[in-house]
Amino acid sequence: MLRKSYDSPQSRRLRSDRSAMERLQEESTIVRFRASGDPPQRYLVEFRGRSLARERGKIIAQDSHQVEIKLGASYPRSMPELRWLTPIYHPNISEIGLVCLGGYNTHWVPSLQLDELCEMLWDMARFHNYDLRSPYNRDAALWAANQSTFAFPMDARPLRDVRAAQGRFEPEGVASSQGTEGEPIVLFDEEVALPPRREPAAAPVRREPPPDIMFIE
Repeated sequence: MLRKSYDSPQSRRLRSDRSAMERLQEESTIVRFRASGDPPQRYLVEFRGRSLARERGKIIAQDSHQVEIKLGASYPRSMPELRWLTPIYHPNISEIGLVCLGGYNTHWVPSLQLDELCEMLWDMARFHNYDLRSPYNRDAALWAANQSTFAFPMDARPLRDVRAAQGRFEPEGVASSQGTEGEPIVLFDEEVALPPRREPAAAPVRREPPPDIMFIE
């Protein structure tokens, strides 16, 4: 008698993540990935866009970044293990590549898909999302709060830039690290429907995110 193979909830989730990553890669010129395992539990993700690194004491632009994502035995109940493999200078990424995702570090949400996590990582890399109040790299946080050399975000493109170029959505908002009274804040860009064409084009609207998607704790 033939026995049906057991398809665990985790296996289904891992395959779903793989499909989501493949769709993301089709919709982006920025991200590429390699997956290991069947179903995959380790990803090597490359972002091709501008960020920052520190080399010999100087802060320089960096155009390629690699992140390792490991999905452990208790994923998606527990958060993936993240490590930045290439040099990056960012308030919320440690010098050895550990990544702080704010509230997600202590209150992981299992419904967050892997492609959505990659969008968060890209927004960190391009300095669209950053938190100066609880840094992993205090030196980078102090530098970011006072620097005037680079304009943030470093790269204006959303991760799904191919889909954006087709007019299906466009990025909204600009990240800021300074509030009205010197208080650091973080703004998120969101996917929104394109407004009707008009001249001149309407300026982007700045707004704070709703609490349930805030980057900071």
